Amino acid sequence: MRLVHGGRGRHRRDGTVHPRRGDAGVADAAPPRRVVSSRRRTPSVVIVGGGHNGLVAGCYLARAGWQVLVLEQAGKLGGGSRTDELLPGYRFNTHSAAHNIINATDIVDDLRLAEVGLAYREMDPFSTAVFTDGMVVRFHRSVAATVESIARADRGEARRYAAWMRQAMPVVTAMRAAMDSGAGRHRRLRQLPGLLGAAGQAVARNGGPVGLGRTLLAPYGRILRERFATELVRAPVAAFAAHASASPDDVGGATFALWQAFYHQVGQWHPVGGSQSLADALAARLTSSGGRWRTEAPVARILRSTAPTDRVTGVELESGEHIAADAVLAAVDPQIALLGLLDPPLDGPQADQLRAAGRGNAVQMLVLLATTALPAYRQGRPGDWNGLQSYVDSLASLADGFAQAHAGHLPDDPVPTYAFTPTALDDTLAPPGQHTVYLACPCAPYRLRGGWDAAKDEFADRMIATVEARAPGFTSTIIDRVVHTPPDMARQLRWPGAHPMYLDISLDQLALLRPTAALAGHLTPVRGLVISGAGTAPVGGVAGTPGRAAARALIRAMGR
Repeated sequence: MRLVHGGRGRHRRDGTVHPRRGDAGVADAAPPRRVVSSRRRTPSVVIVGGGHNGLVAGCYLARAGWQVLVLEQAGKLGGGSRTDELLPGYRFNTHSAAHNIINATDIVDDLRLAEVGLAYREMDPFSTAVFTDGMVVRFHRSVAATVESIARADRGEARRYAAWMRQAMPVVTAMRAAMDSGAGRHRRLRQLPGLLGAAGQAVARNGGPVGLGRTLLAPYGRILRERFATELVRAPVAAFAAHASASPDDVGGATFALWQAFYHQVGQWHPVGGSQSLADALAARLTSSGGRWRTEAPVARILRSTAPTDRVTGVELESGEHIAADAVLAAVDPQIALLGLLDPPLDGPQADQLRAAGRGNAVQMLVLLATTALPAYRQGRPGDWNGLQSYVDSLASLADGFAQAHAGHLPDDPVPTYAFTPTALDDTLAPPGQHTVYLACPCAPYRLRGGWDAAKDEFADRMIATVEARAPGFTSTIIDRVVHTPPDMARQLRWPGAHPMYLDISLDQLALLRPTAALAGHLTPVRGLVISGAGTAPVGGVAGTPGRAAARALIRAMGR
């Protein structure tokens, strides 16, 4: 286990945790701002949404000299990257449980978040597959250690995994450069030789341009069935891929399986103190740069003037308060921002394309547990609780679960489930000697036939039974639980369809096509209005890149 203060390059030895910030209210008074020349007025921007992307955008805009105000509808900052005390003494991540993509960028270091208390611990192994028959396979940061773990059960599958990683590594290296959206010019130039080399290797190692194209367009289920002979590797890789709400049968979903190589390159990272620590650090950096933020400030309208020019003029809160601004950065679902909040809303072909952006019915269901112990796997050993723990016995059962969810039904037993056990790495989240366990089913229906009220507790029991079958006695360690159905998350987080990425991450809604081709650059037809968040380019998840890219797009567009 490694403890890293801020970005992955600086190791922290003492293991101390930054002090907690207030849960709600208004940012502390900002320090005196530097003098700005009177010949050029300081531009102002309101950021709608205080999740990590909105806060990242605010930090970059404040650093560039803008007057920044971040507005968050909830009682605390963070959005899907929040940590709440849902049970007395037990603090749970409300959704995001690991911070991976942001640690593949330079954002944490560029904003000097270590200086304001952000620290990460590596989750290695990043994934541990636990099968019903007791078999355990561990996927380490090291490919060699992973191959060794697989070889204990099947040498042939171990050789096939090593060969597949050799094919996947250059593909993911090239993808990572595309994901580093909004990076500075010097960083992009430094990346260029490696990117070109990786692209060439990706083509050469995957059967030429045609072979690589076929791979990228395939469903990840087909890729795994072609590469592996048994469920030993198929099932756990699929379980990890599914956390993005992607079915093994989705065309163009191969990226999610190839992303396995990303974790070997970058690792998986736990923020000390929970996901809230990222939001707290960003809020501290925003305040130190002269920006401000407010919670419990839901926005009702983004105000638009169409004459003499089409531009934004500010926002109106649900309370009726008007806040004037030169620009608005909407770090919320892009459909809500442009088709709901913007007044008058976006219209014409761009609106039609955005309205057609896809969002499936299969999303996540969460069961958050306070326990007296971690799951005791029959063939477990220390370290098995560091990362994601998958409980999927076959690729087919996962595919069936998604098919059932899309049809409005619950998946069959054993319920496809995965777990995070943050207290294995971080004892700040529970009372001494106690633990928190985060259970997720990646293929729960948002719209359930018959409704969730009658099914909620029974389905939670079935998810727990999936763990019990692999860790006998686990149920007896449970002290209490909190169950979040998809409609619960949609209501609490204001996520349409309870989708954590706002929109599906599919081949036609990724990178330069996210959320649509016309809006992928974050600019809109309305001057001064830009979009950000998980539903915008390049990708969802805890990345920060949509926030940085949107901020820099706004600076360029406004000539500042």
